[in-house]
Amino acid sequence: MSTAVKKTVEGASPDPKASKNGKSSRNGNAFTAGQKPRWVWAVVLAGALVVGAGITVVLGGEGFSVTGWLIFSAILYVIGMYVTTRVMENRRRATDGLWRNLVWAAFVVALIPLVSLLWTVFAQGLPTLIANPSLLTEDMSTTNGATDQATVDEGESLAGGFVHGLIGTLMITVLATLISVPIGLMASIYLTEYSRGGLFARSITFFVDVMTGIPSIVAGLFAFAAVQLFVTTFIGTGPAQLQMVKMGLTASIALSVLMIPVVVRSTEEMLRVVPNELREASYALGVRKWQTIMKVVLPTSISGIASGVTLAIARVAGETAPILVTAGFLATTTWNPFNGWMTALPVYIYRQLINPTAPGAPLPSELRAWAAALVLIVIVMLLNLIARIVAKAFAPTKTGR
Repeated sequence: MSTAVKKTVEGASPDPKASKNGKSSRNGNAFTAGQKPRWVWAVVLAGALVVGAGITVVLGGEGFSVTGWLIFSAILYVIGMYVTTRVMENRRRATDGLWRNLVWAAFVVALIPLVSLLWTVFAQGLPTLIANPSLLTEDMSTTNGATDQATVDEGESLAGGFVHGLIGTLMITVLATLISVPIGLMASIYLTEYSRGGLFARSITFFVDVMTGIPSIVAGLFAFAAVQLFVTTFIGTGPAQLQMVKMGLTASIALSVLMIPVVVRSTEEMLRVVPNELREASYALGVRKWQTIMKVVLPTSISGIASGVTLAIARVAGETAPILVTAGFLATTTWNPFNGWMTALPVYIYRQLINPTAPGAPLPSELRAWAAALVLIVIVMLLNLIARIVAKAFAPTKTGR
């Protein structure tokens, strides 16, 4: 290569807008020409926050809305970043950045209800629970309007608790799980391993889809009517016999109606994910179909099945209407779900807010309701965490050669 050609190649600038001396016309670097500085987003964000605060003050009147401020600031930030990128770079990068910021904004907007809910529940319930740990060990058997009135008037400690609701929630949910999981698992095995797309299989799929959207109050009424029919047919129709209809078992049946379609759908999807090559290899060795299901299909999909079951439990743990219809409300602790009324945490929260212990002093009832709501939220969060841990623990290990 000649000396003139070498000089031409070495002196060529990567940026057509570069100056004659080989330096970029922007930022002094030919390779970063046409790009906005890294600190631009911070400047645009600060300006959006300031202008958004001003718009909120002008439109909000006397009060200042934090939610409105965040919304206006987010809109201004997206617009500001688009305009800045369009001016400093080009239209393609500006459009790409616009859609990226819109996706991030949608993600933040989706998180706002969850974060707001958790913040409100923890802010309202945690101080009460810390100041009154006896809420976790006492029930409402010795609490009445006089004790709550004394709490308000004389500043006495908060009386009562919700241990009976916590016990009722755990027992009702465990019974519902024992009813739902075998039925849902066997239905899923039939749909994936035995059915050939016939009328019966299509009917099961249709009714499972219908049950997925059934209102919870309808499930409670169904369970109540079914248990009432059983009691009147085989036990009797007297007042004492009819009183037996409302109990923890009836509530468990109602929750199982809501759990079964979730278990069926999640388990069916996990069983269909299992490669057919594993089944065919098992059949080639002379293994029977039911042994293949037990030894190959289920162990391979156990992580997804366990995760789906745990999420189904979390889905019904906070139901109020079916338990209110089928189990009622009781102020004392009971450990027998097969006889008598039983209280669950959602029903306890509902009763404390709707029917305060002291109508003239509802504050103690509200404090107990917030503390119980915090415990219920923690239970649901733990169930979701357990679902992830179980899915990871039972996931098949990948081995390589």
